[in-house]
Amino acid sequence: MSPRRNRPNAAGSPGRSAEDDRAGRYGGWQSTESWQGEEWSVRHVAGASAQSKTYRCPGCDQLIPSAVPHVVAWPEYSGVDDRRHWHKACWNAKDRRTTRVQRSRNAPRF
Repeated sequence: MSPRRNRPNAAGSPGRSAEDDRAGRYGGWQSTESWQGEEWSVRHVAGASAQSKTYRCPGCDQLIPSAVPHVVAWPEYSGVDDRRHWHKACWNAKDRRTTRVQRSRNAPRF
């Protein structure tokens, strides 16, 4: 008995495209929102795809622990270096927060 093949048999067979895979690869969905006069790409990331990674939320300046669902947002016409990982609540409250975050003396800059 030979092992099971998980590849489609025909090159043109119906299935998920690369575009579909990019949006769903991280376990969430992607949308576009307008904020501060710019269009932002917003991707909701499932906790399972954020294993063993921690990020600092720009909204509250706290760490987002590993395996916690969160939001990744970046300006529509910028590179991957401008992506920021936000807590979902912080992203939803971004218009109600002040622009200056008070950091302690020992807090790292990101």
